[in-house]
This record gives sequence, structure tokens and C-alpha cells, in this order.
Amino acid sequence: MTSGLKGARTGRGWSQDRLVYEIRRFAEQRLLDVASAASLKTYVSEWENGRRSITARYASILRPLLGVTDQELRGVADVEELQADGYADLLSRIDAAGTLSESLVPSFLAQTELLRTMDRQMGAAGLVDQMAGHLASMEEALTFAVLPGARKPIAAALAGASTLAAWQALDAGAVDRAWRRYEVAKKAAQDADSPLYMAHAMGEQAYVLAEAGRPRLAVELVREAQRTHPGRQSLRLRAWLAATEAELCAAAGEEAEARAALDRATSLLPDDGELRDADMLSIFLNADHLARWRGNVLLTLGDTSAMEELYTSLNGADTSFVRANSGLYCDLAQAHLARGELEEARSHLQQARLLANRTGSVRYRRRVELLTGRL
Repeated sequence: MTSGLKGARTGRGWSQDRLVYEIRRFAEQRLLDVASAASLKTYVSEWENGRRSITARYASILRPLLGVTDQELRGVADVEELQADGYADLLSRIDAAGTLSESLVPSFLAQTELLRTMDRQMGAAGLVDQMAGHLASMEEALTFAVLPGARKPIAAALAGASTLAAWQALDAGAVDRAWRRYEVAKKAAQDADSPLYMAHAMGEQAYVLAEAGRPRLAVELVREAQRTHPGRQSLRLRAWLAATEAELCAAAGEEAEARAALDRATSLLPDDGELRDADMLSIFLNADHLARWRGNVLLTLGDTSAMEELYTSLNGADTSFVRANSGLYCDLAQAHLARGELEEARSHLQQARLLANRTGSVRYRRRVELLTGRL
């Protein structure tokens, strides 16, 4: 229990007093009854040192507040429930799963799209319970689907949702959960016989390696993703993977390779005026998005032209991409810091902080704090 709640709290850079404040604010906004600030301070201390169990009522507040699952909150491993219902129960589940591809799969896809939209605009922290339940339903369906015709559409839906859940976990600082979600996504992509979902999951998983301090291994993974049946990948996905390689190469100090990958992304991106990939709805990429990516890569490489690319991206930024815009403002702050323009850096950093707090992004909060320390 200590590692669960305390780890989630410190991962956000919150003191126990700050957690108490956030609990009370969360409760007030939703008209929930909670203990006084003084009592809550005692509760938090006792929850973290194992002298008091977290009740279901407070767990339902802490999970969305901290962006963690119930197991992560309590610091316990997942326990697989034993089923002893016999053959009748097994056959009932198999029969039900056989009809899912025609009935529930469209509902699964619609729910994933709703969660994706909410995540993009509001952040992932408050979606932990919904996403966990959503994935559990699809994993259950896939477990009992027998024939390929029934399994493939369920597996494709699970691959897309698991990749989204993994990115949400990474943004919340839950690295182990992120890695496991990507592994689920890759296995589901195999079941779905979908190189698109496989390559996308591998490309995003590379970011986990990069942030864990293995940038060159991350580069190798995203390159392997690009070799995963490239003839069956859409152009927009291939452009996305190339841009990902450019960012990871820059982080690994491979300047020539980063620039080459950027050029490849530019040449691959379809000039069709579209934002999303029709075959891969998880991919959002147009010229404005790629300009932001190019600015980030050039900034990492120390190229002075990064500033122009970043402001071009800012001028065309879609305000609904709240978390991505937090990263853009971080890039602008860093670019101005490199030029000694402290007032401009502070201004952009303030915007980055506001958006990171709005979405509950642990990744961008950490970056904001690092940049703040340089002012």
C-alpha cells in the first residue's frame, strides 16, 4: 500500500498537504462528503504507512485524481479470478463471444473514440476506471472468441484501445502499466492480422524505452516497426513512424539520421487535407502537426531554425489537442531559454503549466518543473 498511494502522489510532485487539498476540492466539485482537512491529513499518512485501509469511497476519489488503477493505488499485484463454473459456463461464454463481432464491436469502437476525445481534451487521469472496464470487456470477449472470423474484429478493437490506454498510462507516469498495455496491444494486433496496429503499438512503445534511458534501443524498435509489412501500412502511418524515428534519433544524438527521417516523414505525408488516417484512427497527422514535430526535433538538435517551425505550429495549433499543446509551449519555452530570452520563456512556460495541470499530465508537469529550474 505504501508504494501505491505514496508513489502516485510523489509521481505528481504533491506533498501530503497538497493531496488533502486536491481530495477536498475534487469532493466539493462533485458534492461528495469527505472528512475535514485535519482528519484527511491523518488518513493520508495512515494509508501510506499501512495503518489504515483505503475505503472504496476514498479509492473512488483517489483513482481519477491520481490517474491510477485500483491495484496501483493499493500497491498490490493483479489477481486473476478463478472460474469454476464448469463446461456449461464456458460454453455460454463461447456462444456469446461468437456473436460479438456483429453486435458489440461497433460499440467497443465508439467507446474507444469517446475515450480518445476525452483524453485529448481533458487528460487521462480521470479516465482510469472507464478505460480499465472498457479493456476488460474486450479482453473477456477475445478470450472466449474461438474462430478467426469472430476474433479478428474484437482483436482489432482491443489493439486500438490498448494502445490508447498505454499512452494514457505513460502520460500519468505509470510506466509498468504502459508497457504491459502495449504488450496487450501487440498480441491483439497479431490476432487481428493487422500490421498497422502492430507498427503503431511498437512505435509508441519505443517512447517508454526512450524515457527509461534507452534511446538507441527505442530507435531500433521504431525502425523494426517500419519493417513490419511496410507494404500494408498506410502512408500517413508510415509518415508518423518516420517522424517518431526522427524524434527518437534526435534524443539519441543521431543528428544525420534524425534529419533524414524528418525528410522521409515530409515526403510520405499525404497532401490530402485530412487530419486522421482513415485506416488507423489513432493517427492524427497533418502539415501543422508535422511542423510541431519538426520544431521539436530541430530544438533537440540545437538548430536555430526550430523557433520558426514552432511558431508556425503554434499559429496552426488545434486547441482541442490540449496535452500536445502543453508540449508545444514547453518547446517554445526551451527555445527562448536557449537564446537567453527569459521573459518569453516564462510566458510560454506558464501556458505549458496551465495545460499540463488541466490534463493532469505527469510527463509534461515534470518537464515544466525542469525548465522552471533553469529560469
